Amino acid sequence: MFLQRAASQCLRKAGPSNSAFQQALESNQRWAAETAKTDAHFFPTSAQGQSPAILWIGCSDSRVPETTVLGLKPGDVFTHRNIANIVSPTDLSLLSVVEFSVFHLKVKHIVVCGHSKCGGVAGCLANGKLGGPLDIWLQPLRALREKHAGELKGMEVEGQKTFMSKANVQQGVEVMKRIPTVIDAMKERGLQVHGLVYDLASGKLEDVDCDEQANVAALREAAFERK
Repeated sequence: MFLQRAASQCLRKAGPSNSAFQQALESNQRWAAETAKTDAHFFPTSAQGQSPAILWIGCSDSRVPETTVLGLKPGDVFTHRNIANIVSPTDLSLLSVVEFSVFHLKVKHIVVCGHSKCGGVAGCLANGKLGGPLDIWLQPLRALREKHAGELKGMEVEGQKTFMSKANVQQGVEVMKRIPTVIDAMKERGLQVHGLVYDLASGKLEDVDCDEQANVAALREAAFERK
């Protein structure tokens, strides 16, 4: 009741400049009412706790909401999103999300997902100054571009973007597999790490090849496993 009253007060105070926000609150009220009507147990069950099977590492892009594109519901996916879905071993926010979801919630799958028409990918290919912290944040993408310069040289621009989106996902999966908590979970209970790319034009997810030879996995485990 408190939240409903607060939402109603916000709706009354919202003016023309807040129309998008007002519409969002009104949509929430309709969604909550319809969900409670069709599934009376949904909200009471959700309030008791969460047990998602999937940890989603995605881009902050507003066109790629993980629960929607997967056709799932609130509570099914634990989420971390940032600009260009970069997986950095020094990102404390990401590492905290991984620790909580893998160690405490015991997710069964980790998904690193990129997407087509990614502004971060386009920015790292264009050599333009993005300003502020964005240029620093996207350094891993620029380093990836440098690494694959030979392969990118003969491609059209759209082909370069597709290549970089997939390469970024593959690198994210590699970094994820070097996080000690993930290594332990993969070894002890079969946690799986996947790479995907979402196509904005079709709404479909494409599996990115992140397979590796057994000896590569063994070398990584030997180098990063905690004793």
